[in-house]
Amino acid sequence: MGDDAWRQTVVVVISEFGRTFRENGNRGTDHGHGTVYWVLGGGLSAQAGGRVVGEQQALTQATLFQNRDYPVLNEYRAVFGGLFQRMYGLSPAQLGRVFDGVAPKDLRLV
Repeated sequence: MGDDAWRQTVVVVISEFGRTFRENGNRGTDHGHGTVYWVLGGGLSAQAGGRVVGEQQALTQATLFQNRDYPVLNEYRAVFGGLFQRMYGLSPAQLGRVFDGVAPKDLRLV
């Protein structure tokens, strides 16, 4: 890839589901709602590396969705919208054509 291309590269890895915290009847876990996104690459700002960003909350029984699942705290379209807005200078109207009705979440990663 080379150094020049790497400095302009941002990779986002997400899963469409997480896993529940409570076991099901077979002592396994089911597909859950909350998940994690990994954002990496040479295109990240120097301050972005090595930290957890976005909305977070303590994992307690009171914060579990349906008493078994981690809730969705960071909507993936909002995260992508914030990244695309910074990376490509997209206007709210341009983002709205792809992510209609979703406000971009600028996590200041790039």
